[in-house]
Amino acid sequence: QVQLVESEGGLVQAGGSLRLSCAASVHTFSRYAMAWFRQAPGKEREFVSYISWSGCSTYYASSVKGRFTISRDNAKNTVYLQMNSLKPEDAAVYYCAAKIGGYSGNYYSYNNWGQGTQVTVSS
Repeated sequence: QVQLVESEGGLVQAGGSLRLSCAASVHTFSRYAMAWFRQAPGKEREFVSYISWSGCSTYYASSVKGRFTISRDNAKNTVYLQMNSLKPEDAAVYYCAAKIGGYSGNYYSYNNWGQGTQVTVSS
C-alpha cells in the first residue's frame, strides 16, 4: 500500500498558475506509475494526467494538454502537476493516484489515492 499526500491547493485567478505536489511514502516509489485526477461538484472523477515510473511517458487529458505538465522526482518520492493558464473549469478537488503497470486513464485502475486537494479558480 502506498500513502499519498497532496500539497495544499489554493485559490488562483483565471490565467494564473499553481503547482501541486504529491509525496509518496513507499520505498519502491520508482515502481509506480502516477496520475492526477480531478473531481468537480456533481461530476465524475476525471483523468488529468499520467506519468510512467521512469518519467519517460506522459499522457494528458485533451482539456489540459499544453497547459498542465506532470513530472516526478523519484529521489524525493514526489510527483508534481504544474498548472498554467488556469480556467474556471479547472476548479475541482485534485487527487494523485498510484498503480503498478502501464498507462490507464481510468480511475478504477488505481488502487492508491491521496486525500485530495481543492483548487479554486476565480474568473
